[in-house]
Amino acid sequence: MKEIVIDPITRLEGHGKITIFLNDDGNVENAYFQVPELRGFERFCEGRRVEDLPIITTRICGVCPVAHHMAGAKAADMAMNAEPTETAKKLRELEYCGYYIYDHILHFYFLGGPDFVVGPDAPAAKRNILGVIEKVGLDIAGEVIKHRAFGQRITGILGGRPTHPVSALPGGMAKTINEEERQDIENMLKSCHEFAKFSLKLFDDVVLKNADYVNLITSDPYNLETYYMGTVDKNNKVNFYDGKVRVVDTQGKEFVKFGPTEYLDVIEEHVEPWTYVKLPYLKKIGWKGLITGPETGVYRVGPLGRLNAADGMATPVAQAEYERMYKTLGGKPVHATLAFHWARLIELMYATERGLELVTDKDITGKDIRNKPGKPDEGVGIVEAARGTLIHHYQLDENALAKKVNLIVATTHNAPGICMSIKNAAQGLIHNGEVSDGILNMVEMAFRAYDPCWACATHFAIGEMPLEVKIYDSEKQLLKTIRR
Repeated sequence: MKEIVIDPITRLEGHGKITIFLNDDGNVENAYFQVPELRGFERFCEGRRVEDLPIITTRICGVCPVAHHMAGAKAADMAMNAEPTETAKKLRELEYCGYYIYDHILHFYFLGGPDFVVGPDAPAAKRNILGVIEKVGLDIAGEVIKHRAFGQRITGILGGRPTHPVSALPGGMAKTINEEERQDIENMLKSCHEFAKFSLKLFDDVVLKNADYVNLITSDPYNLETYYMGTVDKNNKVNFYDGKVRVVDTQGKEFVKFGPTEYLDVIEEHVEPWTYVKLPYLKKIGWKGLITGPETGVYRVGPLGRLNAADGMATPVAQAEYERMYKTLGGKPVHATLAFHWARLIELMYATERGLELVTDKDITGKDIRNKPGKPDEGVGIVEAARGTLIHHYQLDENALAKKVNLIVATTHNAPGICMSIKNAAQGLIHNGEVSDGILNMVEMAFRAYDPCWACATHFAIGEMPLEVKIYDSEKQLLKTIRR
């Protein structure tokens, strides 16, 4: 057995390994993405006070705690029969825009971007933020750091803390903002808006003007024909914080639209013995396995999932970019997995535009920020985490303590699609047993596009991401192990 160490390894949050099986000809017969850590966060939420759940669940992940905070708060609102005030809703959504800004900047420049800015075949030591800085220059690197910090500062002002916020309570918010804070947020959002424009231009210059990259994006190894899911407003435009969840089929036609309490009528979860992550599918279709095409029950969420599921964006610049993406890539829906990166930057633009709408709203500094909770019952909260649809479901007892908690996070929704994407990429890139560092990185690119967070999906932390790739021959004899 020959051992190859890749350092640095992949760029994502969480833990997992890839296992690839080769046939007698040295080509890929099958490939699996395995998550070997136990998921158990729901169990130790049981018995907790309902007002604590939106705070406890933020600890699932340090990258997307605002998403868990808001999904938890919305579930608590419903469970305590306490509809938030209009000002509270606007404050929550404004905080959410700050979260999207820092999260999407993080992924594009730190995690996904190196594959394009530095190149998929670049040496492993260069495929990171330092390689990006070397390529684009220190001035741009400073802008990246500054605007990611702006997003966190916005969530800090509104959430009480930039990470693991504490501001949302059943029925509303714990704090208001004053005019000085409002002006500070507005100034940061204006700067972030310009940075979003710059990021889209950078993507245009580096990726879209490179024929090899465009061919890579549209190539068969990175295409997956599935259903798509995302939250939309009353006009079927993308909305991160509130609305109904819409599912479209492989042709882009509406399959179903549902509210929070209806999610169990739409989504079912399948269990496989080789992973601790459950594999969701559309209940009306049934589990048909990890297959693509109209017969599949698999759907995808996240930036591309949201854009495919919606009829457009609710702000002007984001809408123009939305239209350009679909025109460039051949119309809706786009099945190209690597197009998640472009969709992510369009959402970055939307977050700045929507944030500016909210921060200049006359109600945003209002004092009416919470309604009194009522009798405890049951509640479901749904928001769009940066990685996709996030569902929190709380059942309370008469003392407002959690009897049962169910969480379906974005990466769990995407788990079947990620497994299929890895297999497609491996089959399209590995031939005759020839495996190089660059090819392995291009296999990783298939799941990195989703910005997966296995910390959320497994709810287990061991301090680093020990991804391991094992390659077997047709007799299932181990040929190579590539690990941290």
